[in-house]
Amino acid sequence: MFTFATAGRIVVGAGTSTQVPQIAAGFGRRVFVVLGKHTDVAETGLPDEASFRWSGEPTVAGVREALAAAREVRPDVVVGWGGGSVIDLAKSVAVLLDDTGDVLDHLEVVGRGMPLPTTSVPVVAVPTTAGTGTEVTANAPILSPEHGIKASLRSPAMLPAVAVVDPALTLTCPPAVTASSGLDALTQCLEPFVTPKATPITDALAREGLVRAGRSLRTAFEHGDDLAARTDMSLAALLSGMALANAKLGAVHGLAAPLGGMLGAPHGEVCAAVLGATTEINARALRARDPSSPALDRYREAAQLLTGNPDASMEDGGRWLAETISSLRVRPLSALGLRPDDHAAVADAALVASSMAGNPIRLMHDEVMEILARSS
Repeated sequence: MFTFATAGRIVVGAGTSTQVPQIAAGFGRRVFVVLGKHTDVAETGLPDEASFRWSGEPTVAGVREALAAAREVRPDVVVGWGGGSVIDLAKSVAVLLDDTGDVLDHLEVVGRGMPLPTTSVPVVAVPTTAGTGTEVTANAPILSPEHGIKASLRSPAMLPAVAVVDPALTLTCPPAVTASSGLDALTQCLEPFVTPKATPITDALAREGLVRAGRSLRTAFEHGDDLAARTDMSLAALLSGMALANAKLGAVHGLAAPLGGMLGAPHGEVCAAVLGATTEINARALRARDPSSPALDRYREAAQLLTGNPDASMEDGGRWLAETISSLRVRPLSALGLRPDDHAAVADAALVASSMAGNPIRLMHDEVMEILARSS
């Protein structure tokens, strides 16, 4: 038995963002808009009297600030127009709008973890990057700087009412963001594909996402104006969001949770930094301790999907990942601020992170330490 849930409606295609004002108006007159730092509200066609601008990872304080602004408007609909962090903030505002408590009452790990409201103000999610897939997920990672960790708000009510995926909005995405967000999308297809929690539906989504990321990630990075490549990556991100929301993630995201909280670095960049070593060490551990695991065949198939070579081996897939990570100029963890003295604490936190439950094999502490060392 398995279930599958996603956004109430998904609109995909170049130019579809012009439909957002009409879509938002269908929910009511009062619109609250959460915007990224590079988006001019006039470009959206939405009213500018009730907007909130955000940059960087969403924080506990940021959620509180955005909620205060939204409660002055009492919106009928919240539009999140920006990168994954902007949409996560919009989803958080919408679900907490009528709540009488504080965000920490509902935040996992560092908060009280109380259930969120079962209903939310409708959210229209409009991603301007191709990475997180948050336009179709039911959670939002929130950074708590005082605890040095990212934890999630999580509820089925957080699924957006409408996701509008317009690849044309990503044409101006800088190369570094294209790289980190694109590798995040790739990871979010790979991890749900190899997890024991995969389903026939998530498998189909992940396979298609891996094919599109494999053929277009480097092109989107090198030729940002290539709409076909941008479309592939927007779809890879969308598919990855649907896959992860209905299966499980793995060790890359298990590491990203404490690393993101400690470093304050963008989620996609952290995932990109640890992806290569994590994949290789996962495969090695499976061969050593669980050689009959179906995940080994899944890794081999993923290599074939990414490379486009039907005869590719896991080793070929590993080389493709290493070459791609190098060509996309991904920064190592040391450049993001991780010190060798912090490795043990990160490994301890990663091993108990919720995403680790989806990894195809239970990693040992020394294996996680090796991932950190090789990614630094």
